[in-house]
Amino acid sequence: MVNSMKMFLGEYSPNITEGSRIALPKKLRDQIAGDGVVLSKGFEKCVFIYDVQDWVERAQRQIDKSTDNVKTRDLERYMYASATEAAIDVQGRVVIPSPLKEYAGIKAKTAVVGVGDHVEVWDYAAWKAYMDKVSATLVA
Repeated sequence: MVNSMKMFLGEYSPNITEGSRIALPKKLRDQIAGDGVVLSKGFEKCVFIYDVQDWVERAQRQIDKSTDNVKTRDLERYMYASATEAAIDVQGRVVIPSPLKEYAGIKAKTAVVGVGDHVEVWDYAAWKAYMDKVSATLVA
């Protein structure tokens, strides 16, 4: 039996338009339920993209955690304060809001990466530098 679990995979390098839009690759779009996503600050200076339903489920798990821990509260503020919903247009594009674009240092070319349960958008040069560093560490 095939597991129908959602899985975002692959690395793509679309350009960002003047209107701050990027085309989500079809293989990634096909994993998204509906025509909306949630974008937020990611770790290592990228933008996270979640399917809305996945975001809601993730948020509920986070809410269920105790808020006695300062790191939990910090993570909630970090993720939720920057989060915004965005529509996927008929051409499969999504707008990266200016604050998130600036946070990630996204310029003309991006790296759109499937990371299992979510998608990450990086500035292309930053992604390559990050992967070079990670590769040197993992392969060494």
